[in-house]
Amino acid sequence: MNSVAKSIDWQKVGGLLPVVVCDHATNEVLMLAYMNEEALNLTLSSRYAHYFSRTKNRIWKKGEESGNTQKIKSAFLDCDNDTLLLKVVQKGGAACHTGARSCFFNEINLENLEISDEKSEVKKPSYGVIDELYHVIEDRKLNADPQSSYVASLFKKGENQILKKVGEEAGEFIMAAKDLSFAKQTKQDAQKAKNDLIYEAADLCFHALVALSAHNIHPDAVKNELARRFGMSGIEEKRSRDVK
Repeated sequence: MNSVAKSIDWQKVGGLLPVVVCDHATNEVLMLAYMNEEALNLTLSSRYAHYFSRTKNRIWKKGEESGNTQKIKSAFLDCDNDTLLLKVVQKGGAACHTGARSCFFNEINLENLEISDEKSEVKKPSYGVIDELYHVIEDRKLNADPQSSYVASLFKKGENQILKKVGEEAGEFIMAAKDLSFAKQTKQDAQKAKNDLIYEAADLCFHALVALSAHNIHPDAVKNELARRFGMSGIEEKRSRDVK
């Protein structure tokens, strides 16, 4: 145990040290997280923020999936040695999993005590509804009751049921696409068929995310693969897989 870890009363903090994270240049508060002793040691030795996830019950490196890492520039303990302040360089601009610069965007109006959500105005292009949806799926997987949560019930039933749903939704997407083509060809009102296709596409994407979550694959990995293919023809991409 290093001198920093020794100075902390781990019993007092219940084994998890609260960590306030702010931007090293502006002092803007970015997020609040927690570290156990191992996460603290990893952070100090690597100079990159590592935290303990209370939902996943494991240590994770900030940005391990999104790429939005936090490089430690300085660190401070408070007067009681039971809270840590990190000043960091926030890669990617977004500290919050929603894509916001800071996790603290729900401002409380002190006059009427209403909470304003400004998240949509600060969301970064690298994040969006897919990332938020994936985090909801992860939370349901780890914490929800299968009796009241559809996602939790899928995970309880196992991979075969999840993949069965992916297959069913893929089939419904195909049929909706054919219905839209038929509506256009027969000069019918295609708006309903178009809406149905969008609905089925959303269902297919949702269940694909559940299948990815079952294997702990973040959608960023899919985004990165799509980005890799930019400027590459479909034939060339196929050949690149054949030689693997």
